Amino acid sequence: MNAQPDNSQSRSHVASIEEVLADPNRPIWRMGPGGEDVPDFLEGPRARVSEFLRATRIFAEFIRGFRALHFVGPCVTVFGSARFAAGHPYYEMGREVGKRIAKTGLTTMTGGGPGIMESANRGAREAGGRSIGCNIILPMEQQPNPYVDKFVEFKYFFVRKVMLVKYSYAFVVLPGGFGTMDELFEALTLVQTRKIENFPVVLMGESYWRPLLDFLQTNMVAAKTISPEDINLLTVTDSPDVAIKAIRDALATKPYFKAGPKRSKLLAE
Repeated sequence: MNAQPDNSQSRSHVASIEEVLADPNRPIWRMGPGGEDVPDFLEGPRARVSEFLRATRIFAEFIRGFRALHFVGPCVTVFGSARFAAGHPYYEMGREVGKRIAKTGLTTMTGGGPGIMESANRGAREAGGRSIGCNIILPMEQQPNPYVDKFVEFKYFFVRKVMLVKYSYAFVVLPGGFGTMDELFEALTLVQTRKIENFPVVLMGESYWRPLLDFLQTNMVAAKTISPEDINLLTVTDSPDVAIKAIRDALATKPYFKAGPKRSKLLAE
């Protein structure tokens, strides 16, 4: 029997976590898996003391996030891929959205990394607005972009998601991957179930999202897994002006949104 040829040299080398961590040029944000307790988080019941300590750490992360973001002002959260570089049409679209958000007097919030996140933060900075980055600690994820005025790191996705919704009055979703899809459908679920109301979800990049919209209409609506009116929860456009109009219209129903909290000397704020 003929021996199989060794194709290992022709394959692309995939660096191990150990090799990545040993690289002196690695991104400056922490890289590990997100904390020693994260890998075994879903491995079933642990010792009661261990579970209590984990719950305490989760609660502490919530409190740290609340304190860090308490005064950032009403935000619009922009989601999208980290893989689009400056000059790409979607990058420039995100940049224009960031500018419009800043000119509306709102804070731009993103995941704080490169790509679409950078473009939105950059646009906000160029228009004189504030921009916030909420990073999730992952094994091989992004470094912070240089356009965030403030960024906060989180170990747990669910804590980070709470922050991205709690301080936002709208989501703008540009083309992205699994993480972007996760965030998009999280927002849609909250709006559909009326956990949050008058909360616009704007999809930008019509050609990118068209197959997904067709699936929602021809599969989900047809199978009655969602209602026909659920499609109307989305504003789909390529125009930053249309996106901002949808946000302005929603804000018009929230006359209290400009009232910010007062700082407490007692809490060293």
